[in-house]
Amino acid sequence: MNLLFKALNDSTRREILELLGKKDLSAGEIAERFDLSKPSISHHLDILKQAGLVESVKKGQFIYYSLNTTVFDELVKWIFAFRQNKKK
Repeated sequence: MNLLFKALNDSTRREILELLGKKDLSAGEIAERFDLSKPSISHHLDILKQAGLVESVKKGQFIYYSLNTTVFDELVKWIFAFRQNKKK
């Protein structure tokens, strides 16, 4: 859970997640949308992968990233459970 919150704590990573929520993108396509170096974007993508928020698939010489909604579903369930326990 700590990796998840660390990943969500950065505005660039949240913006990457919003982009991937619309469609799968290659690392290059993601990098084109930011004024950051490609190594910096790779670092952000690595943190998102470690947190389980994105998945990657290599197609030829490109790596495509997609949103892993399962982790978001688990987070929402945890928040609701936490909220219910807090009311008791």
